[in-house]
Amino acid sequence: MKLTVLGSGSPEAYIRRASSGYLLEVGEDKILFDCGGGVFDNLVRSGRLPSDITHLFFSHLHTDHMMDYARLVHAAWDEGAKPLLVWGPKPIARQSELLFGREGVLSPDLIARTELAPSQQVWVARGGTLPRAWPSPQVTEISPGFAFEGNGWMLKSCEVPHAQPAFDCMAFSVESGDKKFVYSGDAGICDPLRKLARDADFLLHWCYCLTGEEVHPAIKQNSPNPAEIAQMAESSGVKRLLISHFRIHMDTEEGHERTRNDLEANFNGPASVAEDLEVYEI
Repeated sequence: MKLTVLGSGSPEAYIRRASSGYLLEVGEDKILFDCGGGVFDNLVRSGRLPSDITHLFFSHLHTDHMMDYARLVHAAWDEGAKPLLVWGPKPIARQSELLFGREGVLSPDLIARTELAPSQQVWVARGGTLPRAWPSPQVTEISPGFAFEGNGWMLKSCEVPHAQPAFDCMAFSVESGDKKFVYSGDAGICDPLRKLARDADFLLHWCYCLTGEEVHPAIKQNSPNPAEIAQMAESSGVKRLLISHFRIHMDTEEGHERTRNDLEANFNGPASVAEDLEVYEI
């Protein structure tokens, strides 16, 4: 398995980091976990095309995890790709219909691209055929505990505390051969996540605040700091830890030094802060 970080930031507008998005390659499959703002551009910067993505899984439906969804689907459709396979919690099916349906927000664009003669001829010149179908991602709504068997890999999920009851929030694991990758999504530390992360070769975990940072109790409850994440990873037998979702105020020399110290003090394996476009072999 190979992981490419396409977005390691937060909802904040920030030139250094796109919002959440992580590409996991397993054999011929290219599995995207979340698709926040800026992820599309980093996908292209990484040397891939939108049509390369074979599977998209949403951990939850905060916009910083899905803002580039429409752009990805539209661009892959414009390349003539097969409909994208999409999984996510409710109401991802309704959101998809509101984007790409006949009464959706993109319908004026799609009518123009499929029905106007100049656009039709551009499409034909690029190898397309008429009539041109609209983009139609194949969407499956899922709940925590969902599992999926891919071509040489198995995905599992669990519920994690974050934005309930507004929508379900999930963490995912992918196992292939003797390797195991776990993505926390946005998650408070909990027993289901500990179980999912047990003996993982690679844990990618969000981090929304620094150790010792003053935050509101409602945020602190489900927003573990680097020390707490490292302790959980160590107790779960994780071999490598990558923390992500860094906010602007954390992304300073002092913030990184504090984070490195916390990781080294509480986790015995390799551990670091994610950066956009980094690549990891698992």
